[in-house]
Amino acid sequence: QMTLEPLLADVPGLDIGALKGQVVLVNIFASWCPPCQVEHLVFMKLAAEKAVPIYGINYKDKPQDATAWLKRLGNPYSGIGVDPLGRNSIEWGNYGVPETFVLDRQGRIRHRFVGPVTEDAWRDTLLPIVKKLRE
Repeated sequence: QMTLEPLLADVPGLDIGALKGQVVLVNIFASWCPPCQVEHLVFMKLAAEKAVPIYGINYKDKPQDATAWLKRLGNPYSGIGVDPLGRNSIEWGNYGVPETFVLDRQGRIRHRFVGPVTEDAWRDTLLPIVKKLRE
């Protein structure tokens, strides 16, 4: 059970226990990570389409930098927790950013995707897993 404080005042933090009952993506990101900017466009599209709930873990970042980054690029996340020292992300087996995890309805990690989520990666890898877990 991981609970992380919120990054933004108007968006909840991250409580993994509260995500049970739905299939979700949890994305570990940072404002200083160039590949995170690439995948952010994909996440904005998925959020607009309501394809899957996306939650974020802001990794080893300065809150003001992450806040400015989201203000500039938009916020696709339903909740964003902060992991300023990267300790909580290690529990997930995280090595760096970006990484995205697919969680099933029981809150278990069912897939770990290392690197930026591109449109191809969403369509060919993550979407089929999300669909299967929703069955």
